[in-house]
Amino acid sequence: MDFILNFLSGIFTGTERDILEIFMQLSLAVLLGGLIGFERELAKKTAGMRTFALVALGAAMFSVISNYGFKSLIGLSGFDPSRIASQVVVGIGFIGGGSIIFSQSKVKGLTTAAGLWVAAAIGMAVGYKLYSIALFSTALTIFVLVVMWYIEHKFVKKLQGVAARDDEDH
Repeated sequence: MDFILNFLSGIFTGTERDILEIFMQLSLAVLLGGLIGFERELAKKTAGMRTFALVALGAAMFSVISNYGFKSLIGLSGFDPSRIASQVVVGIGFIGGGSIIFSQSKVKGLTTAAGLWVAAAIGMAVGYKLYSIALFSTALTIFVLVVMWYIEHKFVKKLQGVAARDDEDH
């Protein structure tokens, strides 16, 4: 990201560079959220690329706003820009809670809700310019959703089936 900004610094003025950096942050948040959502699309889940991209974008926007929008208020009594970040967590909890369904003694949507929660955190990391953390967290999230799903379905479910048959024999 710094390479691109340094390259463009000769073209744009200071304010334009700041705006360009914010646009790049928001674009990165959409890309990372969209990558996670792509896996959810492949898994045929209701929340997919657009939902995850929008969650990451919204979280990044709120982070950028709390980081830049209130600079003149920092230091004033009673002002705390971290309150905006905490409200992102509350808001995403509401969205995640809506994606969880309990039906016929089974919980559905829990992984999607957790993924949306992580997408919001990734968006916030981008908004606060913690790019390495955002990229690494995206890779870890995709690892959890793809590799761990494979392990769960290939090994754990088979072991549970064997244990259930053993219980029936006793």
